[in-house]
Amino acid sequence: MTGGSSGIGLAIARALAEDGYAVTASARRVDKLEAAVEALVGAGLEVEAAPANVTSEDEVKALVAGHRERHGRLDVLVNNAGIGIGGAIEEIETKRLDLQIDVNLRSYVIAMREALPMLRKAGAEHGKALVVNTASIAGKGGQGWLAVYSATKAGVIGLSQAAQMEVAQAGIQVTALCPAFVDTPMTEWVQGQVEPEKMIQPRDLAEAVRLLLRTSRHCLIPEIAFTRPGDPSPFGT
Repeated sequence: MTGGSSGIGLAIARALAEDGYAVTASARRVDKLEAAVEALVGAGLEVEAAPANVTSEDEVKALVAGHRERHGRLDVLVNNAGIGIGGAIEEIETKRLDLQIDVNLRSYVIAMREALPMLRKAGAEHGKALVVNTASIAGKGGQGWLAVYSATKAGVIGLSQAAQMEVAQAGIQVTALCPAFVDTPMTEWVQGQVEPEKMIQPRDLAEAVRLLLRTSRHCLIPEIAFTRPGDPSPFGT
């Protein structure tokens, strides 16, 4: 689980732990991650803090290896780390371009590559290993002033679709979550336009992950789009 210290990632970590999974939660900021995990452990849940900067291939590899050493198996991989930096295309700084690509897309590829051997073993055992990749509604229809973010999230959707083709016969399912604005620290900039309590809630995505785990191995849900009632459709219809 990357991006597990707050918002969507923390809600999914809590839900998985409540349902009996041993969770390895990761994030870049050590203090924030440890505080979040401490609260979950205090609630009697089995969650391990594993700080990592997902822009580092070595740290992502170590994150997966650490989970393997502690638990010996992996049934669910959640790629949730994400960063969005707004601005006009002609003003994009290369370092900010690279950062969004590295966090939002490259880290997902590396984590999946490293985790697939364990996921294949779980899939062979019970036919329902799961990869959840957090994309965005911006990946379904590009958003102005979020061009790079939109492109990376479209990439996550494409990655998820391609990966599913490769692992379909291995008992592994891959799903992209595509939410509109969720009430998390990442959307603080829009809270003057939409009140936080009227946004999609992190627990909504956590419940979607529960759904994915409870459907049969013969039911594939390639992606889930989350929108607010009354918002314009992102699909152009």
